[in-house]
Amino acid sequence: MVQTLLISNITIADSKRERFIGDVLLDNGKIIEVSSSIKKDADIHVDAKDKGWILVPGFIDIHIHGASGFDVMDGTQEALNGLAGALPREGTTSFLATTMTQTEDGIENALKNASLFNADATQAEMLGIHLEGPFISAKRAGAQPIEHITLPSISLFEQWQKLSGNRIKLVTIAPEVDHGLAFIEAVTANQVVASLGHTDATYEEVSEAVKAGARHVTHLYNQMSPFHHRDPGVVGAALLEKPLMVELIVDFIHSHPKSVELAYRQKGASGIILITDAMRAKGLAPGTYDLGGQDVAVTENDARLADGTLAGSILTMENAAKNMKAATDCTLSELVAMTSTNAAKQLGLSNKGVIASGKDADLTIIDRDWNVQMTICSGNIAYTRGK
Repeated sequence: MVQTLLISNITIADSKRERFIGDVLLDNGKIIEVSSSIKKDADIHVDAKDKGWILVPGFIDIHIHGASGFDVMDGTQEALNGLAGALPREGTTSFLATTMTQTEDGIENALKNASLFNADATQAEMLGIHLEGPFISAKRAGAQPIEHITLPSISLFEQWQKLSGNRIKLVTIAPEVDHGLAFIEAVTANQVVASLGHTDATYEEVSEAVKAGARHVTHLYNQMSPFHHRDPGVVGAALLEKPLMVELIVDFIHSHPKSVELAYRQKGASGIILITDAMRAKGLAPGTYDLGGQDVAVTENDARLADGTLAGSILTMENAAKNMKAATDCTLSELVAMTSTNAAKQLGLSNKGVIASGKDADLTIIDRDWNVQMTICSGNIAYTRGK
């Protein structure tokens, strides 16, 4: 049953305005009205008076593999339900289900499974799929199994896109490998975001990829050719090429706080998207977990393969935002951009990432320290702190 929801006396902020105190009325999954005062009855009323709460657009995580024991590569509806159900606890209202380098059968099973998935009203919405691998460089594989890396294939991608029900929205690619530039041109022409990642490209090769249509960088600094003053590499190109939007894993493990600050100063808040790159162990106790058939040792802080290679993260979007604030002293509206608005823009979604009449009712209520107090998915309360 559809219920109206009124949130009153709350500080409202998005990427275009720093903040104002007002009311928001939600109905049928949409924001109906945003005003300084709304005098209407609603089925549910959340009064934030004197609580110090702030209403922001729901977080969008465009690079996440798993959480709470579930992984996209499990290839089951149970896994996607578990992931979508867990994410509102950290303020995330929508996500891209992210695959990884595996056998063709393994990837196809995950894609077919994702093609059938639709979240319910109290889960984070799956906006589509982020295909991370297998079209990457073996030199920068990281935790992606090298034996399953393959050259970019437009025909194979088209086959996979069909299997996914056209739900692949972003694909990570190493532009320097054979057929890389042609692949970028082809997917870009079909409205899929081409992201440079797991790549050993030179600055010049990245520049050519940008000309071919690349507009995104997968987890900046990690598994890419580093900056050197005589060879700027992918890192240098990512920081200097204006068309490139960069992902950041701000757990202070994947990137030093000063590297985070460098990206912020160079790209600005409008050029950064915070992600988690989380694996199935997020939200669970330390132990040994699986990632693509590989054992991952998970502590309270990180997740690593036996050789010490980082294997995704256990970061939440809530903590990513807190860490970004600590590293950069960015403004509230800038944090909104980096946790929500930029991701929506990159995916071409004008109905998300902003608080305005007619937009999707995907919202997160935080306190002044960015602790998530409540998460609203499609106009429904999906999470309440302490419950």
